[in-house]
Amino acid sequence: MPEPRPNSDPGELDGGRSEDRAGPEDGAIAGTGFGGSMDLAADEGRALERDPEHDGAGPADRPRSLWSDAWRDLRRNPVFVISALLILFLVVIAIWPSLLTSGDPLDCDLAKAQQGSQPGHPFGFNAQGCDVYTRTVYGARTSVTVGVCATLGVALLGSVLGGLAGFFSGIWDALLSRLTDVFFAIPVVLGGLVLLSVVTSNTVWPVIGFMVLLGWPQISRIARGSVITARQHDYVQAARALGASSPRMLLRHIAPNAVAPVIVVATIALGTYIALEATLSFLGVGLRPPTVSWGIDISSASPYIRNAPHMLLWPAGALAITVLAFIMLGDAVRDALDPKLR
Repeated sequence: MPEPRPNSDPGELDGGRSEDRAGPEDGAIAGTGFGGSMDLAADEGRALERDPEHDGAGPADRPRSLWSDAWRDLRRNPVFVISALLILFLVVIAIWPSLLTSGDPLDCDLAKAQQGSQPGHPFGFNAQGCDVYTRTVYGARTSVTVGVCATLGVALLGSVLGGLAGFFSGIWDALLSRLTDVFFAIPVVLGGLVLLSVVTSNTVWPVIGFMVLLGWPQISRIARGSVITARQHDYVQAARALGASSPRMLLRHIAPNAVAPVIVVATIALGTYIALEATLSFLGVGLRPPTVSWGIDISSASPYIRNAPHMLLWPAGALAITVLAFIMLGDAVRDALDPKLR
């Protein structure tokens, strides 16, 4: 009987039966990529052979952006969910107040002045005999309009001025810094008493314009700092080295990465602007009758707080809930977008 050769294949010694026992279908041996091998179960070997994405990153391993991470955190935050539902409800009744009431906020009956709750009038009547419930519902339209429009104007103007100053620096940055110092020195309420006392319009636009005029310096400081920080990153330096123009670097590379702090501050400030409108209307220099506003109703009800407290409590409660909802939303957005809080 001939002796086996030292270098012969084991499969040749048993007539090829070893291939039947450990064929490629079993996948018992797999390369490690470092010149060795490792034992795998048959089902794991077949799974690796059939998986076309084995050498690449799966969906769970793919990098996520700041916005996707923020949205995932916001959906899991109960504060964001509650505040978002409250704000959605306020927006709906501001657009369609007839969904909650069929009355007219200017339809008054002096015979019912200062009367309490009655069937069909759950909040009672004010000093002029107007339905407090109807005026509270319609007051949401004025507050939401002023808050949203003022926030958009402040965010747009402050972001543009602050972003340009932070990107170009030099004399433009110095001029913006001194200009914002001047506006920061003006008290908001005192400025409203001075500027709005000479306005005779009954619309919301003078109040919105005043808020934009005195509110943009805060956003501009935030935008300026964010742009200065983003301008120093490596991707911006690489874009500049490749010959990208200043507008392209500012719009495509810097602005998307510097806008998060502006969104956070603007969201929190929205509730502040609603409270500021009510304060100016309470002092008599903001909105004026026949405009329906929570600040106007609180001002007219304050002399009767002892005899008819319902006249003040309902509009004041609606104002407090609205401001609280926007502040809660701003806090939730800040927690989701600030990497330092993760």
